[in-house]
Amino acid sequence: QVQLVESGGGLVQPGGSLRLSCAASGTIFSIVAMGWYRQVPGKQRELVATITTGGSTTYADSVKGRFTISRDNAKNSVYLQMISLKPEDTAIYYCNANIRKTWYERGMDYWGKGTLVTVSS
Repeated sequence: QVQLVESGGGLVQPGGSLRLSCAASGTIFSIVAMGWYRQVPGKQRELVATITTGGSTTYADSVKGRFTISRDNAKNSVYLQMISLKPEDTAIYYCNANIRKTWYERGMDYWGKGTLVTVSS
């Protein structure tokens, strides 16, 4: 089995910073890509940032220049450094990873349970 566990969420004031972490564990042959998504109750889950094994990144326009995604391939981990946080960044943040469990299997998407980020004064 594969498990993704996020950490680092919490309450922060507008303009503040937080760093989210996510570690993948279990039967893992390789991780193709990792990323962060977020969801506000009643709205669709949206992409925040993704990063490939080689380090190529994509960001939602709303977070460009404020969020930085990084990963540690040796630790099967992905991070999201968030600065200049705004109230509209408030959401549950989910870790995502496309993981191959064996060399002959295609990659499958796995999700963490989410971590709540609240930006409020």
